[in-house]
Amino acid sequence: MLRVLLLAFSVVAVAHAELCKPDAQNAFKVRLSIKAALGDNAYAWDANEEYLFKAMVAFAMRRYSSKSTTQISNVLLCNVTDRVSFWFVVTDSTKNVTTVPGSEVEAAIRMNRNRINSAFLLNDKTLQFLEISSTLSPPVESSTPVWLTVFGVVLCLTVAGIVFLIVSGIQRHKKKSKESSETENLEEKCEVTVTIENGIPCETLDSKAGHVNGVYAADDERFTSL
Repeated sequence: MLRVLLLAFSVVAVAHAELCKPDAQNAFKVRLSIKAALGDNAYAWDANEEYLFKAMVAFAMRRYSSKSTTQISNVLLCNVTDRVSFWFVVTDSTKNVTTVPGSEVEAAIRMNRNRINSAFLLNDKTLQFLEISSTLSPPVESSTPVWLTVFGVVLCLTVAGIVFLIVSGIQRHKKKSKESSETENLEEKCEVTVTIENGIPCETLDSKAGHVNGVYAADDERFTSL
């Protein structure tokens, strides 16, 4: 009986070794940069960290599909290096000798990437699934509604237009007032203009009241007395 158990265990181990190896079907490579991310607070990668990784992958698979019954034992790690890189596959929990399609594993990892990163205090750059693209950050939503932004722009344009019209009107009014003042000053100068005739200054006759030139008045009086 013991021999049968040992034989069965050996067969499973060999099968697992064939399933999990570099570039195997549905296998993924992982690289961690713990020292670069945490510096002096970096932790050692050991069997406990491997167990946590398997648990997180199993969690991701079960959370991705409610029908999944993935156990920690279904997550296989191989080719672990001191610089903390390794390959892993997820075996089918019902058969345990076949692997879960890589597309399902990738979708589960992408869906739970932030949870996995948080478990190891890393991010997409320091915990890399080399065959899986990094998760995209959710788009940042503006706290200001779009309609409020549009309303603000329209209001600013309206106010600017009103100010422009007011300033333009004031400038036109000042220009007209200046032109009117210059015209009145010119007319006043014309009314008091003095002309010179035959070397004798003569004032322009007032069109309304009239004006008698003193020179001619003196001559009239002299001839009248004769």
